[in-house]
Amino acid sequence: MSALANAAEEYLALRRSLGHELAEAHRLLPRFVAYLDAIEAPTVTIETALAWAQRPDADPSSNIWPARMTVARGFARHMASIDSRTEVPPIGLIPSRQRWRPPFIYSPADVEALMTAARSIHQRLPAATHETVIGLLAATGMRVGEAIRLDRRDINWTDGVLMIQESKFGKSRQVPVLPCTLAALERYAEVRDRSCETPITPSFFVSVRGTRIIYAVVQQVFRRLCDVVAEIGAGSPTRPRIHDLRHSFVVRTLCEWYRAGEDVEVRLPWLSTYLGHRDPRSTYWYLSAAPELLALAAGRLELSRGVIAR
Repeated sequence: MSALANAAEEYLALRRSLGHELAEAHRLLPRFVAYLDAIEAPTVTIETALAWAQRPDADPSSNIWPARMTVARGFARHMASIDSRTEVPPIGLIPSRQRWRPPFIYSPADVEALMTAARSIHQRLPAATHETVIGLLAATGMRVGEAIRLDRRDINWTDGVLMIQESKFGKSRQVPVLPCTLAALERYAEVRDRSCETPITPSFFVSVRGTRIIYAVVQQVFRRLCDVVAEIGAGSPTRPRIHDLRHSFVVRTLCEWYRAGEDVEVRLPWLSTYLGHRDPRSTYWYLSAAPELLALAAGRLELSRGVIAR
């Protein structure tokens, strides 16, 4: 077995350990490696990936060319950490209808910049509302709809727990929050109650009219804030979205677990419950677009193999 074939097996094992469905990769990656071996290529380059993806053995309208390039690009990302000669093919070389949009991963500095920009909103209540919503989404990974559906009675101030009522899939759950998050919610409640003394809704987050805020407004304001903080998303192939705060929370949590030496596979069911997923397989979906996370997982896999070998 060639060095590239060994590397491909390790790559597939790593992806399986993260819960990815690999039917297409299992089918196509061995063919790509066989092609590289046949032309005596030591690693992946843009030229070899493009040549293999566009081999004239299939109709390009069948979408096989983009599928091949996706598999080649994923393997190239893995090989780039092993062989410095590797070239990762850029997205868009072979256009396709992309069913899955890569998320934008916010850094803590990005979140802080967005919250700072929200504080500059002219009216005090909307400024506090959008700053607190952004902070809550980043700190908990809640869905936007879950945050804006929170009622005042859904916050247990004593235990520091939020009750999410019948969210996606009809599931309810409790979301523990850190004391700093609870303190931020309390500060918002004080601003809200001074600005809106007679609310007409039990909602925790309210508009200037005292009504429950709506998703369309939250999304619109968030887009404006991203435009204000121009450095967020600069150079990124994907436009930052508010839902990406949830994805960023998951990636950050998993990275912290890996760095702390936690058994991530054991803890994933807990994270799945915290996020309100039906089962851990839904949580695995979030693990596919963070190079840092994949590098940490690869390091853990290599370490475990070294322990076994000893």
